[in-house]
Amino acid sequence: MPDFNESPERVIAPVPRITIQAFCETGETAASIEAAGSDRRLQKAQIKIQMGGGPAAVEAFRHAPTPNVVIIETQGTKSRPLEILDSLAEVCDEGTKVVVIGHVNDVQLYRQFIQRGVSEYLMAPVEPIVLIQALSDLFTAPGAKPVGRTIAVVGAKGGVGSSTIAHNLAWTVAREHGMATVIADLDIAFGTASLNFNQDPPQGIAEAVFAPERLDSNLLDRLLSKCSDNLSLLSAPATLERTTDLTEPSFDNLIDLLRAAVPCVVLDVPHTWSAWTRRLLISSDEIIVVAQPELASLRNLKNLLTLLQQNRPNDARPRIVLNSVGVPKRPEISAGEFAKALDATLTAAIPYDPALFGTAANNGQMIAEVQAGAKASDVFSELAARMIGRSETRRVRGNLFEPLLSRLSRRRAS
Repeated sequence: MPDFNESPERVIAPVPRITIQAFCETGETAASIEAAGSDRRLQKAQIKIQMGGGPAAVEAFRHAPTPNVVIIETQGTKSRPLEILDSLAEVCDEGTKVVVIGHVNDVQLYRQFIQRGVSEYLMAPVEPIVLIQALSDLFTAPGAKPVGRTIAVVGAKGGVGSSTIAHNLAWTVAREHGMATVIADLDIAFGTASLNFNQDPPQGIAEAVFAPERLDSNLLDRLLSKCSDNLSLLSAPATLERTTDLTEPSFDNLIDLLRAAVPCVVLDVPHTWSAWTRRLLISSDEIIVVAQPELASLRNLKNLLTLLQQNRPNDARPRIVLNSVGVPKRPEISAGEFAKALDATLTAAIPYDPALFGTAANNGQMIAEVQAGAKASDVFSELAARMIGRSETRRVRGNLFEPLLSRLSRRRAS
């Protein structure tokens, strides 16, 4: 499995399956905690919010076990925070973590909180993303390597080229930025990643999904097929032996293992609408939606953006890539009108170039391997840099034999 190289931008790790009880003194803090609780990174946590502050917490735990995390809001000395913490210590179970949300910026008070075992002190008003980060940090071991960034690529409709874009994006991140990357082909029945990378691995994602009880880091390592020094493939079998009526959390363990293994995971998400594809999209760190400049793509994309924005209030909006722009004699919606209808900014537009993309597909190559100076190659370079938070690309100088050498190295790896 590739070595883990830290991403330039830190990714907030999902909070594990824990219980959290919050005791607030103001409606504003209660609303902020409620907003944090609906975030994708806290989907495994159980959160209960009550009013009454510290005294209510002490009373609640006199005859009941404490949760993994207790959040207490205190409005300063009038709330008797130190006295409340001493009383709480008498009823708290060992291992319970305490987070205090305060309204006083006092270093001395902060030190007294820490001396009493408080895990974190946050100043009110607290933004949901700040609380999410604090809760995540509580369950991250000191010195632990950061979790990898997941980038989900999905089409607004079938046949818009989202898989091609996902594969070229992953290849570009690995090649131009030297970042260990995995491309996971989630279209179990019809996936094309193995074809596009000229691979024929004997195992792949089906073994991870249909036997989740066997999946661990060792098995995952065997399932990955090496495409280059920094790029590995988790391929789809592309057979119809089994249907893919998967449950909502079917990919959870796989994604967790991939995030722990490499800094960049590109998910090639099929254009199907099911519980598991919805969950994957909502829980990804970054989302790219691929569309073509026509009405069906526009309608579907608008619906998808609305759903994702509702379920990802603390995340950036999905990136929109317009593909196959400029097909001769085809009436198209202009890029400007397309963006205006969505009230969004297009991240990239890829020109229609059937000869280039057809040659790459038939040869099992990436676009830059066929024609490094093509407009599409530049788009993928810019897109890759954006997705991993880097403004500069580390271009690798090519030569006339590069496509041949690349294909030979892939065959050796497989």
